[in-house]
Amino acid sequence: MQAGSFSAAHEAQFASLDTPFKVQQFLDSIPYSDDKIYRCPLSVLRDRKAHCFDGAVFAAAALRRLGYPPVLLDQRAVRDDDHVLALYRRNGCYGAIAKSNFTGIRFREPVFRSLRELVMSYFEAFFNVEGEKSLRAYSLPVRLEPFDRLHWETVDETMDVIADRLDSIRHFPLLTEEMERSLSPVDRRSMEAGMLGVNEAGLYRPPRAG
Repeated sequence: MQAGSFSAAHEAQFASLDTPFKVQQFLDSIPYSDDKIYRCPLSVLRDRKAHCFDGAVFAAAALRRLGYPPVLLDQRAVRDDDHVLALYRRNGCYGAIAKSNFTGIRFREPVFRSLRELVMSYFEAFFNVEGEKSLRAYSLPVRLEPFDRLHWETVDETMDVIADRLDSIRHFPLLTEEMERSLSPVDRRSMEAGMLGVNEAGLYRPPRAG
């Protein structure tokens, strides 16, 4: 793996993102990528686009520059894409930054006392194009310092290694089977609000039942 490097302009861009909310604003300002590739933080800055995984890793790199450890958390879904968050803590409470094609599953203020409490704040807004509430589990946090030797901030290939780690680490279920069976569909207004400005090409479309 050949490591790239950040230019002075790239580092200046990072320096301008001096709060977690500004990191979120940067991710919101660039298009949602429908490319079937992963981009490291350097490639996100170069290409000015990102999908969920790219955005979370970029946010972790930006948060690291603000003194937070670089930490990711995976949210596992059924009949839908998983969703990855960059975590940070302030005064003992969790917040998150995320890139998403959906409006309701992005930034969270650091006001959640546990990871489960944080993850459940995404539940109602986490749905697929069929209007099914799809969030089912969340992972242990994954710290990115062990991937420094693989130059995760500047090497696209390292993204596959991180993704494999997120997929294989322990996940905790959110619902019982009875809860899953009794879930209501998402109402029309919530779907319209949640899909405002969506990139249609980047949507996961679950197979039709039957």
